[in-house]
Amino acid sequence: MKKLLLSALAVCAFTFANAQEEKTEAPYLSKGDIMISGSFGLGSDKYSSKGNFQENDFNFNPRASYFVSDNIAVGITAGYASGKIEVNEGDDTADTNTVTVGAMGRYLFTPTSKFSLFAELGAEYATKSMPSDDKVNGFGLGLSPGICYFISNNFAIEASWGLLGYGSAKGDWDGAEASTSVDFGLDTNDLSLGLAYKF
Repeated sequence: MKKLLLSALAVCAFTFANAQEEKTEAPYLSKGDIMISGSFGLGSDKYSSKGNFQENDFNFNPRASYFVSDNIAVGITAGYASGKIEVNEGDDTADTNTVTVGAMGRYLFTPTSKFSLFAELGAEYATKSMPSDDKVNGFGLGLSPGICYFISNNFAIEASWGLLGYGSAKGDWDGAEASTSVDFGLDTNDLSLGLAYKF
């Protein structure tokens, strides 16, 4: 009888503690939240136009987003990338700097959980500066799946992968031709890591 009573008390105590924890623990993300985040990554692109070109860059991308519902966030983005273009496997090189501004929308599958998968759609305008003072201006669209993991109630680690992208660009010099590209990311060059803070 004593063992049964102690077991019953233990079950009641555990149930009460669990209920209190569920009552006091707020969802990690919900409607009305604001997130400030910054991500960094490495990029690599190869293309041919009267020669073989490869561009490698390091990029940093801050952003701010607002949750219009528990699952959906919209926001603004910015970015800076420092890169180097190699012509014909290093026969000639040129340093580049790129500045971007844009907008994004993100859908989180389990926003109230500590860990959530998401899909993000973004659009951006970019300007790339060349050593010759010429510039290349372009517009891009991208789809990126990713993960968000909260290490505390406010801080989260994010990782995303540039799965699908479309870009259109044109130089500002005389005779420049417009170019378009469609990319399907299948390697780690399209991986981006970052840190986010929720208000």
